[in-house]
Amino acid sequence: MSDWFTVEKIDSQTFAISEYKHWEETHCYLLCGRERAILIDTGLGVANVREVVDSLTELPVTAVTTHVHWDHVGGHRYFDDIAVHEKEKDWLSVGFPLPLQAVKKDLTKVPCDFPSDFRIDDYRIFQGEPDKIFRDGDWLDLGGRKIRVVHTPGHSPGHCCFYEPEREYLYSGDLIYKGCLYAFYPTTDPQLFYRSVQRIRTYQTAKVLPGHHELDVPVSLIDGIGEGFARLAESGRLRQGNGLFDFGNFQIRL
Repeated sequence: MSDWFTVEKIDSQTFAISEYKHWEETHCYLLCGRERAILIDTGLGVANVREVVDSLTELPVTAVTTHVHWDHVGGHRYFDDIAVHEKEKDWLSVGFPLPLQAVKKDLTKVPCDFPSDFRIDDYRIFQGEPDKIFRDGDWLDLGGRKIRVVHTPGHSPGHCCFYEPEREYLYSGDLIYKGCLYAFYPTTDPQLFYRSVQRIRTYQTAKVLPGHHELDVPVSLIDGIGEGFARLAESGRLRQGNGLFDFGNFQIRL
C-alpha cells in the first residue's frame, strides 16, 4: 500500500485519509455504518486510495462527491459506486470545465515526492457516469448512521457539504477551511458562496472536517468566514475581479 496517504482516526467509525505530501493537502473521509460506508471525495488520483479504504473496512463503499473538481475526484476510478450532486453530473460524465494541461500544471506547480509509479504524462481527469444523483436535503443511510446532503453552491454550482446530526460533524469540502477560499473562477459565484456560508452557520456543529490543509479546524472559523464575506458584501467588494483579501486564518480570492 502506498505511503502517499496519511490516515487519521476521527472516531471508531470515521477516518481522514490525507495527501499531506502535495501542496493541496487534500482530505478524504471514510464514514462507516453497520451496513455500508461512504468515502467523501477521493483526492488527487496520483495513488490508489481504494487500497487504503480496503485496509480500514470490508463494507461496500460509495464514493460521495463534495464537488467535481480534479483534486476531489481523482480517485473515483477506483470505485464502482459513485454519487454526485445533480448540478455537476455533466462535469463528471460529459466533460470537466478545465483543460487537462491546466490541471497537470496545477498538480505539479510545487515540487513534491510523488509516488514512484506516478507518471504525469499518464494522468487523466476522471470521467464517468455517476451511479447515484443526490439533491439538497437527501439522506445517506449507512445503517445506524445517517448523513444529510447540504447543497452549498458558490465554489462550484453543485458543491455540497455533508452534515451528521448525531455527531454534529460538518464535512465542509471547499466551503470552510484554513487557507485561500476560491471564488474567482468563471464557474464560481461569490454571492452564492456567501449565502452558503451563512446557511452553514445555522447548523449546530461540534467538529469541522475540511477538504484541505489543517485538519484541526476550530468551529469558530465558520463564523469568521461568514463575517469576512459579510464585510466584503457590505463594502460592495464581493465581486469577481476584486483580488485577494486576507483575514488571518483564511483568505478570500475574488
